[in-house]
Formats: sequence, structure tokens, C-alpha cells
Amino acid sequence: MSAAASALVYAAPVDPDLSGFGADPFWLILLKGVGVFAFLLLMTLFSIVFERKVVAKMQQRVGPNRHGPRGWLQSLADGAKLMLKEDLIPALADKPIFILAPILSAVPAFLAFAVIPFGPEVSIFGERTTLQLADLPVSVLYMLAAASLGVYGLILSGWSSGSTYPLLGSLRSAAQIISYEVAMGLSFVAVFIYAGTLSTSGIVESQSGRWYIALLPSFVLYCISMVGETNRTPFDLPEAEGELVGGFHTEYSSIKFAFFFLAEYINMVTVSAIATTLFLGGWQPPPIPGLSGLDHGWVPLIWFVLKLLLFLFFFIWLRGTLPRLRYDQFMAFGWKVLIPVGLLWVLVIATFRVYQKDVDDRTPWLIGVGVVIGVMLIIALLDPGGARHQRELEEAEHRKLAQAPSLESIPWPPPPPGGAHHRPAVPAGTSANGSSTVIPADPPPHQES
Repeated sequence: MSAAASALVYAAPVDPDLSGFGADPFWLILLKGVGVFAFLLLMTLFSIVFERKVVAKMQQRVGPNRHGPRGWLQSLADGAKLMLKEDLIPALADKPIFILAPILSAVPAFLAFAVIPFGPEVSIFGERTTLQLADLPVSVLYMLAAASLGVYGLILSGWSSGSTYPLLGSLRSAAQIISYEVAMGLSFVAVFIYAGTLSTSGIVESQSGRWYIALLPSFVLYCISMVGETNRTPFDLPEAEGELVGGFHTEYSSIKFAFFFLAEYINMVTVSAIATTLFLGGWQPPPIPGLSGLDHGWVPLIWFVLKLLLFLFFFIWLRGTLPRLRYDQFMAFGWKVLIPVGLLWVLVIATFRVYQKDVDDRTPWLIGVGVVIGVMLIIALLDPGGARHQRELEEAEHRKLAQAPSLESIPWPPPPPGGAHHRPAVPAGTSANGSSTVIPADPPPHQES
């Protein structure tokens, strides 16, 4: 365990005062709600162009450069085009659910952002208020619940389309989100243990001077899970073009397709904001001497947006560099790697927390840890299970090679009498029996009776 992680143990649990939320005037609550909505729309428009430009730079090609200054209004032009395109509904579709599914996919993406803290208390038109729409004692659980509701839109869109490929894509999406939400929830447990609260504002306050990125396994586990949760490359299996055409939104067009597109990018912003809040100190400046004074007024909003853009670049970087996984690899990685590692890490961090806080006589603990590490090293050196598994793989490969058909076992036709060199040559233009072979220049015209 690092020294930074050890220092976290002595942080007192935060019990935030949530009485101020809900006491704002109605017009101020409405203003903050509209501000969050506008921020998500602007971030979506920016993320689309940002992704296209960054990937174009990685692949050494020209990106958007026509609409707006240097092409930065390209996503706005694409949105206007989608709204003006013809809206088609398949004949076999369940029309009410087909129309409702894109809305169910987009709305939960907005709801999850309601408890994200943008900054500390500021003054808006003379009213003192926190740059956060709402907060709850269980805000992180609320965000998980809101994010998981989006899968209903994907499932219903595939089922209501009346087509096989969208249905397969929606089933993949359900299995994928369930699998990676388990790993995502496990990555939060270490943060809860150290912060002593599930409130987002309380978690940000508990990171004053020390970020929870020191809990590195939890951070890495969350970063992998959030990519799988948002169906992004290399985990975009519900809409894999290779075998499912476009996945769950194959039959959608016009504004309905735009809703799915909007939900995907808002989910990217939402999971990036959750990572910023839980692991990177939220709106607080980096713990660097000289920057501690930039934590009041509207300046923390800039820190929050910069951290958000860092995670969005991480999403784009993965898309430009990694190939797509196979579905069996993807599910095996979630259930056989991420979830066991998450459970083991929670056990380790909880044990370490109790050890640092409540244990006075540490000698038995140190002896026990030493014995466990020694046994693990011996097993790693001897590795009887790994060697046996390798032998089994080699034996299975030898059996496959032994059972494979060889050229000697193929029943070839017998050679001609006298060998191939005694076969008489056939002149060009004649057949084997000596008759002339004439190929007409043009076939005879077909005559209908």
C-alpha cells in the first residue's frame, strides 16, 4: 500500500450537511436544472467533433473542416440533418414501444447528472447556492440506478423493431451492462470506506488535499468498467457492425437515431463526471503547492471541466488504438477477471482499514501477512497447477494433430497405366478422341417459339 493510500486512513469520515439542498428559490432551482441540461447538450456537441478531430489526427487524415470555424460546428449541422431526415417505422415494429425506446434511453442519462457537484457555494443574482442541483445521503447509488435504467431503452428498441439483428444487439447490451455494473459497484466500495459517506458532495470534501486516485486498483477497475458500461470501443459489442449490422438501433432513423446517439455521448460525460467526483477530487484543484487558493468562486468549475475533458480524451484514445474484442472474451474478462479482482481488493482494503484504525498489537498481523505472502511466492515458484494446465493443453493439441486427416489417408484416384509420361499428347484444337474442337466466336441467337 502506498504512502498516499496510508495517509487516507486517518481522514475522518465526512458527514455532510445536506439541509441546504432544496432551500433555494424555485427560480434558482429551475435555472440550475436548465444549466445542467444545456451543459450536457453542449458537451455532447463538443465531444462528437472532438472525437472526430482527435481520431483524424491519430490516423493522419482530414477531419471536419467545413461547418463553422475549423469545422467545430459539424455536430450541430449533423443534428439539424438528422431532424430533417425522413422518419421511418418498420411494418413489423411495435409502434408505441418503438417510439418510446429512444426516449427511455436518453432521459436516464440526464437524470444521473443531477447529483454531480460542479463547484462550491457561489452567488447567483444575489442568492448563495451550491453549484450542484441536488444531493442525497446515497447519491452514488442514485447515479448507479439512473445509469442502469438506460438499458431498458436498448432492450425495448431491439425487441420492438421486429427484426433479428436488433434483438440480438439488445440482448448483448443487457448482459454487458449487468456484468460490468457489478465490477463498477465494487470499484466504489473502497471510496465509501475512506470517505465514510455515499453523498457526492461529502466525497469531494473528503478529498481535500488527497485524491482517491491513490486507491489505484479501484480507479483502474472503474476506468475499465465505465468503457464497458457505455458500449464504447473496444467493448461496443451490442452494435458490432461485423455480425449485427448496427445492433439495437438498426431500424432507427432521423430524430430517433439521434436520441440514441445523444444518450451514448451523455453517458460518456456522466461516467467521466463520476470518475472525476470519486477519484480526482471533483471540482477541487490538484494537491500542488500554490494551487490550493483556487478552490472558491467560479474557478473550481474550470478544474471540473478540465478533468472531464481528460476522461473524454481517454475514451477517444481507446477508440483510435484498440481493436474490438470478441463477445466471449469480453464476458470472460468481466466475470473471470474484473469481478474477482474487485472482490479481492475490497477484502484487502477493508482489512487494511481495520488494521490501521483498531489494531494496537500488530505483531500477529505482520506474521500472518508474511506467512500468506510466503505461501503465495512458493506457489508462484512451483506452480503445480499452471504446469499441469500447460501439459493438458499440449496433450490436447497433440491429440488434435493426430486426429487431423493427412494427405496419405486421402483416397486419391489411381494413376493412369504406364505413368503420366506415357500419356499421348493431344494437339491444340482437338479432343482426346481425335475429333476437332471448334469454339464459335458468337453464340447462336436465342429464338423464342
